[in-house]
Amino acid sequence: MKFPHCPECRYQVVWYAFSMNVFMVVFKSVLAVLSGCSALVADAFHSSADVIASTVTMISMKISGKPADEDHAYGHGKIQFLSSATVGSILLVGAAFILVGAVKSIMKGDYAAPDGIALLGAGISVIANEIMYHYQSCVGRENNSPAIIANAWDNRSDAISSIAVMIGIGLAIFGFPIADPLAAAGVALVIVHIGIELIKDSINGLMDASPEVDELRVIYNVVRNVAGVLGISYMRARTIGDELHVELSVEVDGSLYVYEGDVIVDVLKDRIVNAVDHIGRVYVFLTPHEMA
Repeated sequence: MKFPHCPECRYQVVWYAFSMNVFMVVFKSVLAVLSGCSALVADAFHSSADVIASTVTMISMKISGKPADEDHAYGHGKIQFLSSATVGSILLVGAAFILVGAVKSIMKGDYAAPDGIALLGAGISVIANEIMYHYQSCVGRENNSPAIIANAWDNRSDAISSIAVMIGIGLAIFGFPIADPLAAAGVALVIVHIGIELIKDSINGLMDASPEVDELRVIYNVVRNVAGVLGISYMRARTIGDELHVELSVEVDGSLYVYEGDVIVDVLKDRIVNAVDHIGRVYVFLTPHEMA
């Protein structure tokens, strides 16, 4: 981790995101009513979905922090993937409502140029959500938390949607009122893409998809350089919440005493933990090396 306070940030950041999202819902809703801007209404609805997403993330972080027990031998980290999938689903549902409303407005010709004050709401939304995206991305990466990373992308989607809203409002004010609902539709499509990506990543995590090849390569090189290791029979790893659990079988001299094998196992575990961030449990099995 970059800084010693990174672990503390993982619990603080969701509260900051929640508070900011509640403020943006109220702020954008008021300006949307005052300006008569349909795109800003859609953006306010998107922010309300962010509030729900932040709540889901807070709950998942609370649960994932619980230690392993008899019913959950590997801990409760998988809840973070469920949280990420929930956030993605919330985005898809919100996008569907926005898209349907925008299409209806275009088909009925029910649109008009909004008041210029709507630009203020969209502009502040872009800045606030982009700040929260970078903050949460940093915390999510340093703590290897899929739930926080998903919440960060939720804020990034809000920032992107607000940019589209700004463009639509600007064009509507300068004589193209249809740009307002078109911007809302564009916002919906961006949100759909982000929601689908979050759900796909969550499914991979829940199904124990293999981690990045670079991480596996680091572990492989560490194992190969430990004295007494003559080969690697197999190596597997899976992500459980914010931890990477590793299972490997290494080949050693079959004439070793038991205590010598235990020393090799302890060294392997220490080397892997020191070489790779966010390591959870490391399972090492020893097998006799077969001479050619």
